Amino acid sequence: MKTLVWVEHEGGQLKDATLPTVTAAAKLGEVHLIVAGQGVGAVAEAAAKIAGVGKVHVADDAAYAHGLAENVAPLIVGLMDSHDAFVAPATTTGKNIAPRVAALLDVMQISDILSVESADTFTRPIYAGNAIATVKSSDTKKVITVRGTAFEKAADQGGSGVIEAVASTGDKGISSFVGAEIAESERPELTSAKIIVSGGRALGSAEQFHQYIDPLADKLGAAVGASRAAVDAGYAPNDYQVGQTGKIVAPEAYFAIGISGAIQHLAGMKDSKIIVAINKDEDAPIFQVADLGLVGDLFKLVPELTEKL
Repeated sequence: MKTLVWVEHEGGQLKDATLPTVTAAAKLGEVHLIVAGQGVGAVAEAAAKIAGVGKVHVADDAAYAHGLAENVAPLIVGLMDSHDAFVAPATTTGKNIAPRVAALLDVMQISDILSVESADTFTRPIYAGNAIATVKSSDTKKVITVRGTAFEKAADQGGSGVIEAVASTGDKGISSFVGAEIAESERPELTSAKIIVSGGRALGSAEQFHQYIDPLADKLGAAVGASRAAVDAGYAPNDYQVGQTGKIVAPEAYFAIGISGAIQHLAGMKDSKIIVAINKDEDAPIFQVADLGLVGDLFKLVPELTEKL
């Protein structure tokens, strides 16, 4: 069985989301990668070094410069004649491309898998992760997205994949790139950070969110996250959101500050290795999953914790 894995990249750099996706794909059989973009030679070379990769297909064309799904999906479909499965990370980009590939192939998409049970059977979360469904697909071509936190990262060195150029399918003219506002931060990326400090609605305002959360994150070298309630209230930007409708994370340590622990938030962070919760409500659901809990006023406890680090 041959799998085709979508390679996430940005600014000429391979993104970590690709590595656990390769691990998942390897459980299905031979792993081939697809790198699409403009001027992506360095990305292709980095991809070829990933352990377990047999071949790297490279589509270098202006039509793929911004990763528009409407242009990328036909390219992938054209390669599916020689592949049995298309596998993408369950990221913003992967979730944008995979459904279009599935629709063009007229097959069912299997979303957000947690494990590969066999060549046609997978597990995936339902009901915000409170139940795990086992899904068996009879489609001859599989389209799969992978929850990266459920698989070990493949080694990014040691591979010797063969790089092969593929013909561009061109610009379909369905959509066009207008612009992007990319937030720049010296902090680690949320989905790959080893430590995350997240704030909730209890912080009360955007000013207090940054006043209390940012110094602690800086001391720990951590990424900053937020609950949906905090994002909806305008305390933090959308790209900070952790949860069912935000980003799925599994850091070494997760600090949940002023977060009650609604089921939607827990779905995005409950696989963290160590969960530390600070909340004044001792009955808050977050304490049911926390390894360490502090019951008290976050406005007193957080500065004290920051000072002692």
